[in-house]
Amino acid sequence: MKHENETKRGAQMRAAPEEKRGNHTVEKIGGTSMSRARELLDTILIGNRKEADLYERVFVVSAFGGITDKLLEHKKSGEPGVYALFAHADNDHGWMDALSNVSRAMLEINAELFDDAGDRNAADDFVRERIEGARGCLIDLQRLCSYGHFQLVEHMHTIREMLSALGEAHSANNLTLLLRRRGVNARFIDLTGWRDETQPDLHERIERAFADVEFARELPIVTGYTQCREGLMREFDRGYSEVTFATIAALTAAREAIIHKEFHLSSADPRLVGTDNVRKIGRTNYDVADQLSNMGMEAIHPNAAKTLRQAGVPLRVANAFEPHDPGTLIDAEPATEPGVEMVTGLPITSFELFEQDMVGVKGYDAAILEVLTRHRVRIVSKTSNANSIVHHVEAPLKAIRRVERDLKERYPSARITTRRASIVSVIGRELKGLGVMLKGLQALDKAGIEPISSHETGRCVDVQFVVRSEDCDKAVKALHSTFIESQEATPIKKAA
Repeated sequence: MKHENETKRGAQMRAAPEEKRGNHTVEKIGGTSMSRARELLDTILIGNRKEADLYERVFVVSAFGGITDKLLEHKKSGEPGVYALFAHADNDHGWMDALSNVSRAMLEINAELFDDAGDRNAADDFVRERIEGARGCLIDLQRLCSYGHFQLVEHMHTIREMLSALGEAHSANNLTLLLRRRGVNARFIDLTGWRDETQPDLHERIERAFADVEFARELPIVTGYTQCREGLMREFDRGYSEVTFATIAALTAAREAIIHKEFHLSSADPRLVGTDNVRKIGRTNYDVADQLSNMGMEAIHPNAAKTLRQAGVPLRVANAFEPHDPGTLIDAEPATEPGVEMVTGLPITSFELFEQDMVGVKGYDAAILEVLTRHRVRIVSKTSNANSIVHHVEAPLKAIRRVERDLKERYPSARITTRRASIVSVIGRELKGLGVMLKGLQALDKAGIEPISSHETGRCVDVQFVVRSEDCDKAVKALHSTFIESQEATPIKKAA
């Protein structure tokens, strides 16, 4: 039965014929943009649109900036939020105080957003109901798990999802109220499963929610988090909102999927190479999007990109605050001519295993891969020769030390070397005939940079240069100057 369901769903997600595509778009707004919700009303949400032009769109929203950090843990610093404090609670006060702080932060956002007292009161009541409901659930669970038959660890994924859902429900409800006050027939679609006793899978949850939606007459505002049997956070953690967004676009056969960011998808980090030197990409494909994800420059979560690509839905990355700029279109089409589109760098650790007796012996590669996978070390790239295998990885030092320990036990005579480095990648849909490897090495040499290594796969979509950590920014500038700034193109006015 499971196989039959997977086959059926796979068929549903395949590219729909053009005539069967809807007229609507599915659009996503991230947390940083949501924190400027008033501005969004005058740009992508309403702007100059009237009557019918307001509709045939679906908006999937993230929590307001900083709220998910308070609910879970700070994404960059690791400072504990409600979830982390509850998971390691020695007493009730830590996580309870943190949850109260979340409530206060949400109420402060409401006070800033709503001029109408009735709307503000409705928004505040919504926050109190959700926050106190979550508090009661956690207290009950904590009490239940004080008995030996119930283990708290078995429920932690569910708790993480429930807490995260509070942020998306808050932002989607607020945006719906704001739009209705402006005369828009907005509809709050809550996918968080709040007080829902059923356990549908992802597709079922979305299909139920959209069964009676009239795209031509309603503007759905949808939570980025979806409660489902699979447990989105278990697999995607904070990438769940883009998975929700992509699945909605695929299942509803959207004309186009659009991600609204605070910047344009550009040829490099403008803070590094200069705003006047970067170029808006404008048009690329999912192959390039995958390379960007591999380099930590996600235009979209790779699983979300896969869903859109398989469903034949093109993706547009646009600047939320420049509504008249079409942004960058990402689809499955190849390039019409070769060209470099982006240069980006990523700090990595080069993990090398050297074993003189490796040559001609099978099993080393598989063993290293098994250990890296077990310790959840992300591989960015790898190279090998007769007696050395080098993995360029992105992982905390403690995880790398565990890998080193395990492999030392398995191969006691091997020499394992780790060092901090950076990969600088030159990326484009079609690089064939551009001499990227040669010109790139010449550019690095001219800049006084001696690369550790360089390689390409032969697919002509990226060329990678491994350099010392301290040379990363310098290398990006040198390669961007050679492959982007020297070409005739129009610089974008704003990028960040």
